[in-house]
Amino acid sequence: MPRRNHPFLPDHYYHFYNRGNNRQAIFFERINYLYFLQGMKRYLLPYLDVLAYCLMPTHYHLLVRVKPADQTAADLPGQAVTLETNLQTISESVSHAMQLLSISYNTKAINKRYERVGSLFQGQFQGKWVPDERYLRTLCLYIHANPVKDALAANPADWEFSSHRDWMRMRDDALVDRGGVERHFGNPQDYLSLLQVWIETRCVSEPLRQYLVD
Repeated sequence: MPRRNHPFLPDHYYHFYNRGNNRQAIFFERINYLYFLQGMKRYLLPYLDVLAYCLMPTHYHLLVRVKPADQTAADLPGQAVTLETNLQTISESVSHAMQLLSISYNTKAINKRYERVGSLFQGQFQGKWVPDERYLRTLCLYIHANPVKDALAANPADWEFSSHRDWMRMRDDALVDRGGVERHFGNPQDYLSLLQVWIETRCVSEPLRQYLVD
């Protein structure tokens, strides 16, 4: 696995995303989305808290927080576990978990089911550090507004494969850290008001635009 220049550090938030090869579909029917969500629970939750997500036909967005070091510290028998060693192990574990999710979905959910071969995704997943609260809040809105922006739903609650319903207490899925809406927006209604304004204006600031495309 290629080494990343920026490690995944405990208590930090990251935006993970990927798309299909040549911008082609990665989800073809409902069972595909459900398989990917089950894979997120299996592979990611040991290392990550999932704050927000949206699975789209051709791509996905995950907003995650690496769990505190005392919850993700790896067992390294025979080694002196220094802080640097532990942080490196955590970062590698996060990368490996994402790799397992991608491989499992690619080979078992898609290639085997549809009798296809080859890579489904456009290379390795992308993982960007979320630098501050402003970006985090904006990313939550951006992620949840995706189905409306792409004309897949009239409003975010209509799209099943997003954490919006969890944030609005319409669903209680163990995958999502539902406390994020209170920590970062105050309450679900405040979040919903901001999301509605975002959808109506569809205004993406230039710094965020650069963050999303860089």
